[in-house]
Amino acid sequence: MGSEQIPQPPSTAATPHRPAPQETSVADAAHRWLLDRIGALWGLLADRPGSLYAASVLRVGYGLLYLVFLLREFPHRDEIWGPGSPWTPALAQQLFDQTGWNSILLLSDSRAYFELCYVMALVTSALFMLGWRTRAVSVLFAVVVTSFHARSIFMTDGGDNLILLMALYLVLTACGRRWSLDARRNRLKAARAGDAPEPVRSLFAQQLRDARATLTTVVHNCGILVIAAQVCFLYGSAGLYKIQGPTWGAGTALHYALNLELFQPWPALSHLVDEYPMAIAVASYVTVLLQVAFPFVLFGRLKYPVLTVLLGMHIGIAVLLGLPLFSGAMIVADAVFLPDRFYTFLPRLWRHAARRTGVRRPEPGRAAGSVSVPPQGRPTEPSSTHRAVPAQKDTAQTTGLASEQS
Repeated sequence: MGSEQIPQPPSTAATPHRPAPQETSVADAAHRWLLDRIGALWGLLADRPGSLYAASVLRVGYGLLYLVFLLREFPHRDEIWGPGSPWTPALAQQLFDQTGWNSILLLSDSRAYFELCYVMALVTSALFMLGWRTRAVSVLFAVVVTSFHARSIFMTDGGDNLILLMALYLVLTACGRRWSLDARRNRLKAARAGDAPEPVRSLFAQQLRDARATLTTVVHNCGILVIAAQVCFLYGSAGLYKIQGPTWGAGTALHYALNLELFQPWPALSHLVDEYPMAIAVASYVTVLLQVAFPFVLFGRLKYPVLTVLLGMHIGIAVLLGLPLFSGAMIVADAVFLPDRFYTFLPRLWRHAARRTGVRRPEPGRAAGSVSVPPQGRPTEPSSTHRAVPAQKDTAQTTGLASEQS
């Protein structure tokens, strides 16, 4: 027993390793922070669809633009996309073999088939603009734009390139939930249903419905994010390419553009603008600055004046350089950066301005002054006191309805 060793207490030499619990707590805090950020990002993507009004503006804008584009080129449709085009179907097929593209216009060489496809393209563009059965029509619109763009890729001025990209992106979005025939139909259906209880669904059916709604919301938000990223990349790359050129650095790029016969829809107007070199130089520098800085000003209120200046720039391109399709596509694309509260504010601003200017007359049943106007169609009531009470009631109902609509 004398040889047995008595256990010694832990040595104090191990004290430098005691901060391990603190390191663990820091790691746990970082882990919780990362999980919170992931949860916040998932909530941003899956809780509710964002920018529904902006998506509807994109739908209406690009549907209208492509409809006007097809109508404008209607007299020249055969030379651009038809069997009589210099870019023959054989040449288009050779290009498709290299690029992997395809077009429904090449399924037949018949002129009747081409005319049918053209009419269907017009109808599809109109229905997409109006928002009728948007889920299915958006796919048809993307097929139409892709087919016409691929058929004669060298015959247009390039303004339809952005429309092609946006038509593909809009398939992912719920662009028919606002300002569309689908939205109107849903409102009427909800009004007819009234307060009727919803049918009882099984647990599996309810879970399937919730999963479908979540998936639709996530895909829509990702589509809006891709559209915004595409526009930012377009502006940023255009600005960086301009910086590399000596003409933009010297402020003379617009001078050369205004003197190209290909971009002179009104030569007299182009020459008139070209007489102000200082204004041309300032416009050149402002264009490059805005395009380079555009992706960095989207997270504050500075984006509103920037978008306003870009709107004026695109209008100038459409008028001076004769590129209305490109300018219209860029103006519509910029609308994705305006929040929904901006679009919901516009109708109220319009109604307020209409009332102040007297364009919009008071609705029936509203008091124009201090006297209540009785409702029409009751001439047999005996006294004015009995007429005033229903008038006040109708006025209150009309006021409540207007407040709900606003």
